[in-house]
Amino acid sequence: MNIVFEYPSWFVIFCLIAGFGYAFILYRKDRKFSEINIWLVRIMATFRFLVVAFLCFLLLSPLLKTVNRSIEKPVIIVAQDNSESLVVGKDSGFYKKEYKQNLQKLVDVLSDKYDVRLYSFADKIKSISSIDSLSLNEKQTDISALFDEIETRYSNRNLGALILASDGLYNKGANPVFTSDKLKIPIYTIALGDTTVKKDLILTKVEHNRLAYFGNDFPMEIVVTAKRLKGKSSVLTISKNNATLFTQSINLNSDAFTITIPVLLQAKEVGLQHYKVRLSSIDGEMSLANNARDVFVDVLDARQKIVILSDAPHPDVAAIKSSIESNQNYEVESYTLDNFDKPLKKYNLVILHSLPSARNAASKILAELSASSVPVWSFSGANIILRNDFSISLKANKTNEVEPVLAENFPLFTISEELRKAIKDFPAVACPFGTYQNDNNSNVLFYQRIGIVDTKTPLMIFNSIAEVKTAVFTGEGIWRWRLQNFAANGNHQLFDEFLSKTVQYLSVKVDKSFFKVLGKNNFFENEIIEMEGEVYNESYELINEPEVNIVITNSDNKKFNYTFSKTTNAYRLNAGMMPVGEYSYEAKVKVGEKIYQQRGTYSVTALQVELTNTVADHQLLYSIAKKHDGELIYPQQLEQLATKLNAREDIKTVSYSEKKLKEVINLKWIFFLLLTLISFEWFMRKRNGAY
Repeated sequence: MNIVFEYPSWFVIFCLIAGFGYAFILYRKDRKFSEINIWLVRIMATFRFLVVAFLCFLLLSPLLKTVNRSIEKPVIIVAQDNSESLVVGKDSGFYKKEYKQNLQKLVDVLSDKYDVRLYSFADKIKSISSIDSLSLNEKQTDISALFDEIETRYSNRNLGALILASDGLYNKGANPVFTSDKLKIPIYTIALGDTTVKKDLILTKVEHNRLAYFGNDFPMEIVVTAKRLKGKSSVLTISKNNATLFTQSINLNSDAFTITIPVLLQAKEVGLQHYKVRLSSIDGEMSLANNARDVFVDVLDARQKIVILSDAPHPDVAAIKSSIESNQNYEVESYTLDNFDKPLKKYNLVILHSLPSARNAASKILAELSASSVPVWSFSGANIILRNDFSISLKANKTNEVEPVLAENFPLFTISEELRKAIKDFPAVACPFGTYQNDNNSNVLFYQRIGIVDTKTPLMIFNSIAEVKTAVFTGEGIWRWRLQNFAANGNHQLFDEFLSKTVQYLSVKVDKSFFKVLGKNNFFENEIIEMEGEVYNESYELINEPEVNIVITNSDNKKFNYTFSKTTNAYRLNAGMMPVGEYSYEAKVKVGEKIYQQRGTYSVTALQVELTNTVADHQLLYSIAKKHDGELIYPQQLEQLATKLNAREDIKTVSYSEKKLKEVINLKWIFFLLLTLISFEWFMRKRNGAY
C-alpha cells in the first residue's frame, strides 16, 4: 500500500508550512492564551496544525494505491456418468459399491492439493457433493452437454484437468470427440462398462405417430437387433387390452442381426390408446428389459362432418362431394332438401346448392341456420340468394357466362402458385344477371370476367357474421373446373386444393371457451409434467385472479391434487416426473358464480435408449483423452491418477494481483479523524475561556 500524488510529492512541504503558519499566527501572541498552561496551548496548536496541514494535503488529490494478492488452486473436475447403462451387466454390484468408494478416495486425495468439483451427467448436468449421491438410473446420456457446461462455467478460471468417468455410450447430443474441442485442458477418461458383446435380443426402436385419426390406418416401424443369437428365433407381438393385433416370427440368421418390420394398425377407438410391443425371450439373454416397449397413440375423431343440400340432383353436387371426400378428415353426406330431416347442429359445415329456389323457399332450413352457428357455403346458380350479408336483385331471368379472376391479396388462406396459374384456364360458369350487394367487410376470392372485361362483381365471396363464417359461389357449373383440371394434369389435385382450403377455413371453429388447459399428450419418464392454463372473463380478457385446481388420476384410479401457480396473466403447473402409464385429469376454476371444467388425458412413456446398446465404447474415450493430452485408465488404476496429475507441470496454482486506486478524500476515517481533532481543539478552547 502506498500513496500516489497527481502533483509533485514535494508540494507536501507547502502543506506543512501552511498548517504551521496558521497555528503559529493563531496561538503565538493572542492574549487570550497568556494565562493558559503552555502545554495546553501547544496541544491545541498541534491539533490546528494537523487539521490545516491535512486539508491542504487533500487539495493535492492524493490517491491510495493498494495491491491485493490471491492464490487460486487448480480446479479439477470429476464428471461421473449417471446413466443406467452402467449397471445393466454383471458388474452392477461393483459400480454401485466398490467403484464408488474408490472414486471417493481419489477425490479426497486430490482435494488436498486441488479444488475438486464433482458433477454427474446423463439426463442433466448436476453438481453433486459426494460420489455416494450417484443413483446410476438416468435414462439418457449427453456427453457433449457436459463439455458445454464446463466451458460456460469455468472459461475464466484456473481449470487444471477434467476426469471423465463413462462407458463411452451417448444417445443424445453431438459427438463428444468433436464438441470437446472447446476445452483446452487435459482430459483423463475412466473406462467403465464392458466391451464384451453378450447374447441379447433388443427391441431397438418403435417409430410411430403420436397422433392418429379415428377410422384411419397408422404405421409403426419396429427395429429389432440381436447379438450372438444365430440360429435362434423369437416372436414379435403387438397387443392392446390383452388382444393380439399383430404377430410375426423372426428367425435370427446371424450373430449381428438387424431387421426392420413395418406394421399398419387401425385406429378403432377414440382417446389415448396403449399398445404393447413384445419380443419373446431367448435363453441366455443378458437382459430382458429391452425386449418390450409401451407405445401410446392419441386417437382423435377430427373428421369434419359436412352435409350438401340441393334443390335437385346436379353434377356440381357430385363434383363437390367427390372432391371433399378425397380428404379422409371429412365425412360428407348429400341430400335433396325434400329428403333431409336431420338436425343441422351435428354438422361442421352446410353446403347449399341452388337453395332457396323458385320452387323451394327452404324457409325452415334457412331459419334453422340463422338460429345456429353452423357455417354455410351457398352455390346460387340462376336462383335468388337470400342472405343478410349478400344478395342479388335479378333484373331478368338471364345468366352470364363468367370466368374467374383471382383477387389480389386475398387474406383468408393461401393459394399455391400452380392453382393460381390453373385458375386462368378454368371454364366459364353461369351466374345470375342482376345487381350484386355485399357487405363492405367481405373478402372476395374470385371476381367475374364477362367476355374480356374484368368486373368487380364477386364470383366467390366470404363473410363472417357474429363469428359465423359464410361463403357464396354465385355461379353454377363448377363441375367443369374439375374436368378441366383432370384434362390438363391427369388428376383433380388443384380443384381439390380449392375445395379443401375453402372447407377447412369455413369448418374450423375458433376456440372461444373461457377456460383452457394446454399441454403435451405424451411425456417421457424423465420429463417433468408441465401444463399451462388460461382463464377469460365475459369480455374475453385474460385473467388470473381465481384459483385453478386440477386432479390427476393414474391407471390405478389413484388421484393427485395440484394447484396451478399464477404467472403474469395466466397459469402454470409443474407436477414433477411421474411413473410410466396412462393418466387423466380434470381441471376446475370458478369465475364469479360459474364453474368451468376441462378434461384430458396424457401418457408417460418408458425411455429405454440406455438398454439398447450395452457394449461400452472405450475407443471414444481413448480418442477424447488422446486429443487432449490425457490418458485412458481403468477403474482398477484409480490410485495412479492422482500421481499422474501431480506430475504434470502445466497444472499449477495461480497467483492473482489486483491493484486498486482510491482517492484519500473518500476514506471515511479521514473525515472522522479531522472532526475529532477540530472538536477536541474547540472543546479545549471553550473550556479555558477562549472564543
